Amino acid sequence: MNRKTSLFLIACIACCNLTATLNASAGELTPKVNPLLGTATLWTPSDLGYTRTEEKRAWGAESFPGAALPNAMVQCTPVTMYHTGSGYQYEDHQIYGFAHTSKGHWNLLHVPLLPVTTEGKWRPDNYCSWFSHQNESAHPGYYQVWLERYNVNAELTTTLRCAYHKYTFKAGDEKKLLVDISHSNARPRRYEVRQAGPRAFQGYQDGEGRAYYYAVVNYDIERVETVREFHEPVGIVSFRNARGQEPLEVRIGFSFVSIENAKENLEAELLASGKSFEQVKADADQTWEQILGHVRLTGGTEAQQQMFYSTYYKAFLYPNLRSDVNGEYIDERGQVVKGDFRYYNNPSFWDTYRNKLILLGMVTPDVAADIIKSCIDRGEKRGGYMPSFFHGDHASTFVAGSWLRGVRGFDLQRAYQLMLKNATVPGRGGREFLDEYLRQGWIAEKDTFDVPTWNENGTKASVTKTVEFAYDDYATALVARELKDKKNEKLLLLHSQNYRNLFDPSTGFWRGRLADGSWIKDFRPDYPYYRYMYREADAWNSMFFAPHDPYGAVGLYPSKEAVELKLDSLFTQPNGGYEAWNLTGYLGLYCHGNQPGHSLPFTYYFIDKQEKAQHVLNTLMNDYYGMGEEHLAYAGMDDAGEMSSWYALNSIGIYTYSPAEPKYIVTVPLFDRVQFTLGTNGQTFTITKQGSGERIKQILVGGKPLKGWFVNHADLAAGKELTIIVE
Repeated sequence: MNRKTSLFLIACIACCNLTATLNASAGELTPKVNPLLGTATLWTPSDLGYTRTEEKRAWGAESFPGAALPNAMVQCTPVTMYHTGSGYQYEDHQIYGFAHTSKGHWNLLHVPLLPVTTEGKWRPDNYCSWFSHQNESAHPGYYQVWLERYNVNAELTTTLRCAYHKYTFKAGDEKKLLVDISHSNARPRRYEVRQAGPRAFQGYQDGEGRAYYYAVVNYDIERVETVREFHEPVGIVSFRNARGQEPLEVRIGFSFVSIENAKENLEAELLASGKSFEQVKADADQTWEQILGHVRLTGGTEAQQQMFYSTYYKAFLYPNLRSDVNGEYIDERGQVVKGDFRYYNNPSFWDTYRNKLILLGMVTPDVAADIIKSCIDRGEKRGGYMPSFFHGDHASTFVAGSWLRGVRGFDLQRAYQLMLKNATVPGRGGREFLDEYLRQGWIAEKDTFDVPTWNENGTKASVTKTVEFAYDDYATALVARELKDKKNEKLLLLHSQNYRNLFDPSTGFWRGRLADGSWIKDFRPDYPYYRYMYREADAWNSMFFAPHDPYGAVGLYPSKEAVELKLDSLFTQPNGGYEAWNLTGYLGLYCHGNQPGHSLPFTYYFIDKQEKAQHVLNTLMNDYYGMGEEHLAYAGMDDAGEMSSWYALNSIGIYTYSPAEPKYIVTVPLFDRVQFTLGTNGQTFTITKQGSGERIKQILVGGKPLKGWFVNHADLAAGKELTIIVE
């Protein structure tokens, strides 16, 4: 066990044993999860890959540590700073409130609440409380912290659409509840808080959707008012028996439709049952225990098991539910619609199509199907194009990869019509620059020099778009084949080879071209760009991206030896030291801290050097998770669970190298035995490792030798054992 792994184990154990009440309700597997993983920031040049000169923090994993259920509407989590990632940074020492939505992408954080006291001398412009990690604990479905300024022990737990706050004050202190109504990551301009009954208050807050809320407390309310000093106002709830001995309990329901629906959600999920805080917390723990129980591990170190379950846990936090208990939601046209499925917001397609969305469907296919239904609903109401996210067009991969793995419950034909329009019809709402992609087989970039890293003006991320569109075309072709649309299957398969059009044999890189077809002249392979030629990457981290045609990609080079030399250089040569706070965590020139290069280590497989790939994978799993002084940082941003899913899948021996296809590239697992129960058919397959080392000597599926490196999902779904013999 290396030093980082050992210290991560100590941190996990300390976190999981902070309170007796936490252990009392914990299941068998939930104590192995540390929600604080991914909340710390990288600072040192050795971790970042450059020397910091900017004041802003580099991107951490940006994970939130608060209470949540899988893919829920509500995430109840502490806010240590607004307008930053998930709102929580481990190195901060103050808490502004406990918000009710979080993702990790500089948005959300609806309706923060904070218990305050007269004795703590709160003011509208000065109300945050200091805290210590020594008096903080996080657990799936539960979060606790001691607020030093107000002498309050704050505890949080959740249901799908509601949060349950329990605040234990110092005896005799005058308790109040601050509703930080004017703050969130989205800088809300419209908001409201007002009394709704003797023990209830309600309101709304804008910011990536209007979040309505209805809250019930266990003290009589004296008044609800909005107060301000010099800056933004805050809401204050005052109580009649403000110095009572009982903890203040706040049960609050949310809806993105109406206050009435928020009240109905609260009644259905918390009030009707009359469950206590401890009972709701125990229910949350059991929900997570069931999700975690789909994967059972034997062997490996305790630290490796804890890292697996901590990363696996993060794969099930996003997308988020947006429909209410009565089925209503706000659709793409802004109308209230009542659906017969659960409506979710869009996945982070550019990040999570690579691994997390497939893992989600393997375990919770009903959720995956409803997410796809939501995308279909959204697409049919926004011009007939399948929704995308940030960059690229990767819903196609999610749809194809899910359906071909047995996820049903959605209309494939309807999804396909949207996907096909994305791939073949230029227009508003569809792929950017599709007209030139279809016309010439690639997207051009402008001719310029000394483009700053963060420049977006007039730039297209042309290389990244071209190679990713080619893969999206392949994914759509798989659905065309499934639906027997041979004409479009043939067309899309032809387009899937467009990745070749930007390969520059003179440099061995995929390189930007000008409109006349000539290569970009100002070409620095190790210079990181935000959107010029490459999307959040450089040329080194954009090589070999053709998951559907890996042998074709390496075949563009003169020999396997040339590919090996290129890969060896990637993982061993020092990077350029350029400062880009969204590109961190370098292994040589390879950046594990952002998604574009995450398939690169596997390229060694296709030149018969699998053991070199495994050496890189082991290095990344051992040293690039649990980084930093606190051993809670990732190499970069988790991006809604992608970074976590990369670890979780590789650590058990299968990875979604080509996620649209129902197969997995086989790696050397960290564990001797893995039992994985699929949600699609309830079948359990087993992955067994025999021997030790990094070279795979033989792979058996159901006792028979496997040809090549990919195991079919159908074999695993049939319960066949995957045996990996290593030396």
